[in-house]
Amino acid sequence: MLSFFIALALLIGGYFIYGKFVSRVFGTDPKRVTPVHTHADGVDYVPLPSWKIFLIQFLNIAGLGPIFGAIMGVMFGPAAFLWIVFGTIFAGAVHDYLSGMLSLRQNGASLPEIVGKQLGGGLKQTMRVFSLVLMILVGAVFVINPADLLASLTPKSLDATFWVAVIFVYYMAATLLPVDKLIGRLYPIFGFALLFMAVGIAVMLCVHGDALPEFWENFHNHTAYPEATPIFPMMFVSIACGAISGFHATQSPMMARCLKNEKHARPIFYGAMVAEGIVALIWAAAAVAFTSGFNGAGPYDGVREYVGTGTPATMVNNISTSWLGAFGGILAILGVIAAPVTSGDTALRSARLIAADFMGIKQDKIAKRLLISLPIFAVCFAIMILPYEVLWRYFAWCNQVLAVFTLWALTVWLARHRKLYIITLIPALFMTCVTVTYIFFAPEGFSQIVLHVSDEPIPYRMALGIGLTVSAVLLALFTRFLRRAPQTTLAE
Repeated sequence: MLSFFIALALLIGGYFIYGKFVSRVFGTDPKRVTPVHTHADGVDYVPLPSWKIFLIQFLNIAGLGPIFGAIMGVMFGPAAFLWIVFGTIFAGAVHDYLSGMLSLRQNGASLPEIVGKQLGGGLKQTMRVFSLVLMILVGAVFVINPADLLASLTPKSLDATFWVAVIFVYYMAATLLPVDKLIGRLYPIFGFALLFMAVGIAVMLCVHGDALPEFWENFHNHTAYPEATPIFPMMFVSIACGAISGFHATQSPMMARCLKNEKHARPIFYGAMVAEGIVALIWAAAAVAFTSGFNGAGPYDGVREYVGTGTPATMVNNISTSWLGAFGGILAILGVIAAPVTSGDTALRSARLIAADFMGIKQDKIAKRLLISLPIFAVCFAIMILPYEVLWRYFAWCNQVLAVFTLWALTVWLARHRKLYIITLIPALFMTCVTVTYIFFAPEGFSQIVLHVSDEPIPYRMALGIGLTVSAVLLALFTRFLRRAPQTTLAE
């Protein structure tokens, strides 16, 4: 348990120390007027209390990611805890905070507009399409599991198809209604429930602490087939939302449009990511303690089937009911149902905002929101027909590709404004290598599915070499940019 408390202290300390440092590097200005005051429309630009924005942001970026991702990630052994802690502090929280601040400084601009402004018009168009497709994909992914679970808890007449329709109707309402009408009222409740459940598990973790080995013990890859699932890059993609996730940068603009003062940005953007890291840390430790070691918590087939525990959802339910009783079981069910639904609806809302931004259509009228949303709903519904496993596999690495684009855009912005760009350059290089290596090595990667190179995966060393080469090329291009690009000290 000592190592768990050390990790927890590092995460909390990271918020107060490194988070404050990053805020100073950016140059937060409490006197600066925020977009909610200059672009108020009663729909997306609506002033909300900072505590409510924090809970909405936390639930937007969290969902089941820090729970399921952490549970699946502990199969890699103690390295998972290091990634959760240091990935959150130095990569994920920096990524979330700076992307939120750039949106705030650009009148609540969506992610493609932020990235395109820094990396060029060509990449802006690519990001518009990529981000829009990813948001629709998230919406589709997070319908199926909750619908299946609700079908198992209700009479047979209310089957999965019925619940898919119900959830989809809710998606439509959350996408179209003003942010304070539905999201602003429901999300704080679900966000608090998710935090409350994590605190309860943490308390019981102390009771069962003897079953949790110290993180520095047995420090090796605990997967069944280490050569097929090396820690680098597989772990860094498996644990995304608990460390760094590109999806987060698509959610920050929604809250940037509701923020009344820049002084609340660090608690909301950096703080929500640290809170997510703490939730991931707790559930990773709980999975290890509950199954009496890393080997018991890991999957034996590399997909999502766990030795003696079933799926991650089953493990969440087992841990909650065993440690917290019937009340814990209710919270677990609420989390497994509500968390993905609340990620899916904000993903589609983000899709609407992204499309509206690049099409230049104001969203103050319901007719204009319908004009943008109806095609999004149609595409999302069509994508749901695809097998869930296929959707999830592509979402995993597409999500980290988005993080790579965002980190490089943030690095360029910091460099242009003569700020300490090293705070994003190092994460950008690292995640570039991770993501490229994964794409060329993983079974669901680009080389196997698109190029059809062979029935066997590309050798690990070759994939790693490609990842390192791409990172080196981008570093060279960035160095060239530093020598040639004009710099400014003007705030945008």
